[in-house]
Amino acid sequence: MKTVMINPGSVSFEVNDGETILSAALKNGLVVPYGCKDGACGSCKAKITAGEIDYGTYQKRALSEFEKKTQSILLCTAKPITDVTITANLLSVAKEYQPKKLPCRVENVKKVTDDIAIIYLRLPANQKFSFLPGQYVDILLEGDKRRSYSMANAPREDNLIELHVKHNPGGLFTDSIFGFQSESKVEIKEKKILRLEGPLGTFYFRKNSDKNIIFLASGTGIGPIKAIIENLALENLQYNIWLYWGVRKPKDLYLSDNIKSWSKKITNFAYIPVVSEASVEDNWKGRTGFVHHALMEDHNSLVNYNVYACGSPLMVNAAFDDLTKKLNLAEKNFFSDAFTVAADVKK
Repeated sequence: MKTVMINPGSVSFEVNDGETILSAALKNGLVVPYGCKDGACGSCKAKITAGEIDYGTYQKRALSEFEKKTQSILLCTAKPITDVTITANLLSVAKEYQPKKLPCRVENVKKVTDDIAIIYLRLPANQKFSFLPGQYVDILLEGDKRRSYSMANAPREDNLIELHVKHNPGGLFTDSIFGFQSESKVEIKEKKILRLEGPLGTFYFRKNSDKNIIFLASGTGIGPIKAIIENLALENLQYNIWLYWGVRKPKDLYLSDNIKSWSKKITNFAYIPVVSEASVEDNWKGRTGFVHHALMEDHNSLVNYNVYACGSPLMVNAAFDDLTKKLNLAEKNFFSDAFTVAADVKK
């Protein structure tokens, strides 16, 4: 057993042999930024200032060799070899948002495109399930396997949660939804009983700021952003908001009608859909290219902005690099959730 100290704050906790720093921190009620929990997204990056660690198995896009040389680590894969001291951002999250495991029933499965479905899950009426809009849940499968999906709705009194699921060919969870045979034999249909763990993740809205807000989504990354914006409307919190949503084809803009209605509830709201692979037959008249490039075309500086980015790691990482280096966005004002797929583990 080793001791880990987090600065600032000089908060220390014990880590069992073979346990990751993130796992031990969460077990001790200490919340640091994290996402996939599998070394793929880079959300839990921190600095080690003393001691030695085993970096564990991770993807190079999440932690580069240069970052390793400058003492960066991923808390979700790092295991202490000695007592260590790290620098990380400790978040204050109320106990009501501590994750728990619960059964749930599939209430409805609605296919909105040929490879995207919205799944509605009903949690037990006698269980209070509190979460922050933007967080995700893990669907627990046999053999200790799990799949992670962001919740796409604000908290509801009827304990219904909404997941936006993209088909991952060969995926243990998604194949049956789209009529394919799955090796796991998982069958997702109405009235099916599943188990989940949540809420998880630290992608949620920070209310203690008066900055302008930009939401940046790719694909089903629109789900958790939908949850955040709808909750802002419910609480009548007024900000200057821009939403950029990038997809491949116009047909993938499955929430456009819903999104356009938000302007009736939010005074200063702009919606900019961006299509990267429109064909002549699509007759698309809107913006094209990379979604974060559209953002950069519209804004000269992001000094007075917070950016919330959700979607593919490629988009999230490119947006972080370009917005912080070229538009003066402060790194601490970039909040993200990078979706990774089956082989990577998340989303």
